[in-house]
Amino acid sequence: MLNQTSNEANEMPAIILQKAIIFPTEKVPLVLEGKENVETLNSALGLNRQILIAFQKNSERSDIGVVARILQYWYVTAKIMGIAVEGLYRARIENIFFEKGINKARVIELKEKEGSLETEALARKILEQFKKLLQAEGNIPLFLAEHLGEEYLSPERTSDVISSALKMEQKERLKLLETLDLKQRLKILDEKLKKEFEIFKVEEKLKHEVSKEMEKTTKEFFLREQLKAIEKELGIFEEQKEYEELEKKIKTAGLPSFVYNKAIGEFNRLKTMSPVSAEAPFIRTYLEWLAELPWSKRSESAYDLKTAKKVLDEDHYGLEKTKRRVLEYLAVQKLMGGKAKGSILCFVGPPGTGKTSVGKSIARALGRNFTRVSLGGLRDEAEIRGHRRTYVGALPGRIIQSVRNAGTKNPVFMLDEIDKIGIDFRGDPSAALLEVLDPEQNNSFSDHYLEIPFDLSEVFFITAANILDPVPPALRDRLEIIEFPGYTDVEKFHIAKKFLLPKILESHGLNPENLVIKDNAISKIIDRYTREAGVRELERKIKEIARRVALKMAENKKTKKTVVTEQNLSEFIGPEEFDFLMKEKKDEIGVATGLAWTQAGGEIIFIEANLVPGKGKLTLTGHLGEIMRESAKAALSYVRSKSKELEFDPDFFYKNDVHIHVPAGAIPKDGPSSGIAMAAVLASALTKKKIKKEIASTGEITLSGKVLKIGGVKEKILAAERAGIKTVILPKENEANLIDVPEGTKKKIKFKFVENMDEVLKIVLD
Repeated sequence: MLNQTSNEANEMPAIILQKAIIFPTEKVPLVLEGKENVETLNSALGLNRQILIAFQKNSERSDIGVVARILQYWYVTAKIMGIAVEGLYRARIENIFFEKGINKARVIELKEKEGSLETEALARKILEQFKKLLQAEGNIPLFLAEHLGEEYLSPERTSDVISSALKMEQKERLKLLETLDLKQRLKILDEKLKKEFEIFKVEEKLKHEVSKEMEKTTKEFFLREQLKAIEKELGIFEEQKEYEELEKKIKTAGLPSFVYNKAIGEFNRLKTMSPVSAEAPFIRTYLEWLAELPWSKRSESAYDLKTAKKVLDEDHYGLEKTKRRVLEYLAVQKLMGGKAKGSILCFVGPPGTGKTSVGKSIARALGRNFTRVSLGGLRDEAEIRGHRRTYVGALPGRIIQSVRNAGTKNPVFMLDEIDKIGIDFRGDPSAALLEVLDPEQNNSFSDHYLEIPFDLSEVFFITAANILDPVPPALRDRLEIIEFPGYTDVEKFHIAKKFLLPKILESHGLNPENLVIKDNAISKIIDRYTREAGVRELERKIKEIARRVALKMAENKKTKKTVVTEQNLSEFIGPEEFDFLMKEKKDEIGVATGLAWTQAGGEIIFIEANLVPGKGKLTLTGHLGEIMRESAKAALSYVRSKSKELEFDPDFFYKNDVHIHVPAGAIPKDGPSSGIAMAAVLASALTKKKIKKEIASTGEITLSGKVLKIGGVKEKILAAERAGIKTVILPKENEANLIDVPEGTKKKIKFKFVENMDEVLKIVLD
């Protein structure tokens, strides 16, 4: 048994090891990190090279440590140092403290009392057992050779030498180190050696059994079979269990026969492969993908038109054309028993007009799962078709990934932002989408990763885009376009009341008893704080009000109900951002109002023209695109050709420079539809006649003065309504497009349909 040699404690540098355990007589290399450890080791080197090694015990520190001698040392970096130490003796740790950048410990040396004859006999017996075990294994480590070669080992040295050599867990090693009773320590080692002998016998038996099957196998196969036999003897079946679970998953996944045969073939190859093989994890991942894809799992679609109409009306206000098209699709599916190959819907419209939310509503109406992928900025074709399995980190494409996430083979699948797909050296993703979306091809969609056709014909694909022009013609040909032109002010009001406000109150921890926004306040937000086709900015403004109220309630729990009215609205969201009427305040010479289409919906633009002395130079400003510049040149040529009818000097162009400017110069502008407005403003500047402020115009002009058809009619008319315009001039060919304009808007605005520029000038000029 150990006893203290002295009551006096010695101070020495100390380090604490988290995982390793070192015994007296044991020589071990260590690498220590940290400035404190390096300073502590340097302190020990400056003294007698002795240092205390303490050990971590669970979340605490063991009271028993080992005093060791530093045999060698080397510096890896300024904060990393390597040492080789030799354990000297056990020591009781009184305390460990930090002093002047060095960890120190107060320790008391522990020495063994003189052992009994029984202890001596037990030590010799254990030493003989240990030597026999080493001889049987045929492997004697060099560090043991110097100890075993000595004529006599004391019982305490015997226990420490064997403890350091046996394979044990950290807890077992620490327990032996903390066992101060030498006799008890030797008994523990005796039991441990007996167990090691039993394990050795089992290993020899297994080697004998396995050697019978070695004649026709390689060394790798022998090692694997030996491992299996050891696992069988010790009751370890984790790897086998993984294989069984994977096989069960494959058999219960409902795979088609050709997929099942492929999966089983790969599975059998995996089982014969070493678990440490580089290819094994890739095959396992591939099999998991095959098993988890919904090859035969589908949602039971509900083709109940009444329920579908109810769902669409509950989720969205307006959008009658879109709802009607969805109901038509459901009607056809109902008559065809769900087997009709419908066209691919494409929702086109400005941001915030409800494209994605309509897709979710369609899924709810059909009783199907919904999944969405944003294709914005996509440039790599492999994102659609997947990567081939020869690449490290290969995965299926986004289409297959989303179908797996949806969990069924017939989800409602929204492909968003298809107008923002890019093309570069990695391929053309839009071309890969052709196979995905074409009903005649997607029943056998080939993903490079799967290398097996997957049936996408039951997927209800919906695409969405802000504008249609960037979509390649081949892809556009497969789409049925449904436009989301934007909402009228009345529609925005009802959307805010019925949908936005309840959702925002719930998401901000409020209820109608805490916050009431009056109808006139909502109308004022729409008129004076937003200028958009959708409702995103409207939603942000209501959220801003909700946050202000939430802050007030959090700071003062006694806050009563907050009522937001037209009068106090500015206290919550600041001053008004737009005038109610964005038209000109009076008739002016050389200033016309045009209508433009942008990704955010319709907008009004002001076009100004001025004549200054010069030599016939045409100046165009306002960040105009190439098409708009050409429209300005065509308008100028037309006006010059009409000098006699308009009664102005035909030589004006040789005496003056013409400057056309479109305000808001920081915003890019392009398109041909401002042609008639430019011609009108030039005619006004030359004839000195004012242009009526109540009129806005849109249309493309030719050199002969013909007015051609333009697009975005509904969006432009809605913009005119928001701006307070009373009369809108449109090309005659666009008269049929008024069918899409809300009746309320058509009653507010007077429409003039023209075929040539002469008619336009009669209307706009005083």
